[in-house]
Amino acid sequence: MWSHSCTLDDLVAPFGIDPVVAERLETGAGWARRWTATWKTAGADVICPVQGLAGVPALASVPVRGFTWRTGQRHRPGLQFLLATGRMHGFESLAERRLLLALDFTGGVEEVLSQPFRLRFTTADGAEDHTPDFLVLLPGTAVLIDVRPAHLIKEKDAVKFAAADRAAAAAGWRYTVATGWRRQVLTGLDALSARRRRMTDQLGLQSELMELVHECPRRFGHGSTAVSRGTHTSVDHDPPDCESPSESQA
Repeated sequence: MWSHSCTLDDLVAPFGIDPVVAERLETGAGWARRWTATWKTAGADVICPVQGLAGVPALASVPVRGFTWRTGQRHRPGLQFLLATGRMHGFESLAERRLLLALDFTGGVEEVLSQPFRLRFTTADGAEDHTPDFLVLLPGTAVLIDVRPAHLIKEKDAVKFAAADRAAAAAGWRYTVATGWRRQVLTGLDALSARRRRMTDQLGLQSELMELVHECPRRFGHGSTAVSRGTHTSVDHDPPDCESPSESQA
C-alpha cells in the first residue's frame, strides 16, 4: 500500500543546513568544476565535475562503497526489498532501512541507488570526501539523501551535509538529511507494510538450507553463514556444527 499524495517531507524530520557551516565551503568562481563526483561501474571508476552530475548515466553504476557483514560490527547492514524497483537494496543501518521503507510508501520512486558516488569537495581547511547514502530517482528529478540520527551528527558531518546540499543544487536535485521521523510515522509504516509483498525466497536459499539440515540439526546462524558463503558442501558433515535434537530444541 502506497500513498498517492504523501511525500518524504511529510514523514521525515529533516536537518537544517547551518549557513555559518556552509560558509566554510570553498565556493568561489568555478567551484562546480573543481568539486568532483566519483561513480563506480562494472568496468571502471567514472569521475565527473559536480556541474555534470545530472548527465551521468546513474543506472549503469554500482555502489561506490561495498556492504560488509562481520561478527561484532556495531552497525546493522543488510538488504531491503522495494516494491517500487522489484529488487533488493543495500543499507548500512536500521535507520537507513526505515528510510527505504518510507520511500516505498511515498510512491513515484523509479530507482534507488545506495552509496551512489563519492563527493570530493574543498573547504577552508582543505579537501574532503563524502559518500551520500542514497540517490532516489523520481520522474524528471532526483533526491540525494543522507541518513543520520540527530544526536549522532557532529560538526564534521554538518560540513559534509552542506557540501552534499550544494552539489545536489548544482545538479538540479533536492537534498535532505533524515535525522528522525515525525510522530507515529514508523508505527504507521510498519502496519501498512506488513503484507506489502509475498514472503518468497528472494535469494533462492531455501533448498540449500533444507539440504544442509537434512542429516543433522544445526543452529540457524551456522546454516545461514554456510549457504551465504556457498560452502555448504564442505561443512555438510562437520561435526561441531551438528546438534542433538534436544540441543536444537533448547
